[in-house]
Amino acid sequence: MSTHEHDPGDEIVVSTKDDVLTITLNRPDALNAVDGPILQAAADAVEQTTARVVVITGTGRAFCAGADLHRIQQGGTQAGGNRLVRTMLSAPRPVVAAVNGPAAGIGSSVALAADLTVAHESAYFLQAFVNIGLMPDGGGTQLVAASLGRARAHRMALLGERLPAEEAARLGLIEQCWSDGEYADGLAALVERLAAGPTLAYAETKAALNAATLAGLDATLDREMAGQDRLGASKDFEEGVAAFLAKRPATFEGR
Repeated sequence: MSTHEHDPGDEIVVSTKDDVLTITLNRPDALNAVDGPILQAAADAVEQTTARVVVITGTGRAFCAGADLHRIQQGGTQAGGNRLVRTMLSAPRPVVAAVNGPAAGIGSSVALAADLTVAHESAYFLQAFVNIGLMPDGGGTQLVAASLGRARAHRMALLGERLPAEEAARLGLIEQCWSDGEYADGLAALVERLAAGPTLAYAETKAALNAATLAGLDATLDREMAGQDRLGASKDFEEGVAAFLAKRPATFEGR
């Protein structure tokens, strides 16, 4: 793959107000699909902020549709996603994913790497990788299993089915699902409470919880990277992308 990169520019919007850093994926016409530079810019923002809370969300009707397959040949998406996930988990401040709509592929991994993941009732979570002949990445093979267990993680990863936000909250994959009339106020109240809370205690607490529930995440990310490299060279991946772009069913041959 080529490693040519572009400046993400206004494809990501970063702003700070009242000690809250808000990172907004801003490609609504592409359902906020991402590439390497966008994910790297988000990681930079999390690393560099001194705000007390970080919120990651999307513009329009989606949180993030996953990797932009129109830019897939540029490469760098998995590396950018891994770095963002690592940065979110190690940040000494609460990170909230405000999932305003569908979270698919690497978008689902980013959403689930947050300390508190909340969602609009229209949202859903989709481990979409299998539909193009790939495997979950961005820690997706561990993040779902850590919350829901092995059986449900296999179902999401192998069948590539949507998990509606309301069911995700009921199962314990995310913290909260709000209706259209509750979402904005619920999110604002949560973020305000976190911003006024004991930052040092938050940092120690999330570090301990992540160590207890996500031990071995670095090995997971490395394993996913190696697996994705192999799958990215397969005919099935080539067929999966071609089928997606042509909006037709894929025909996989296992090679």
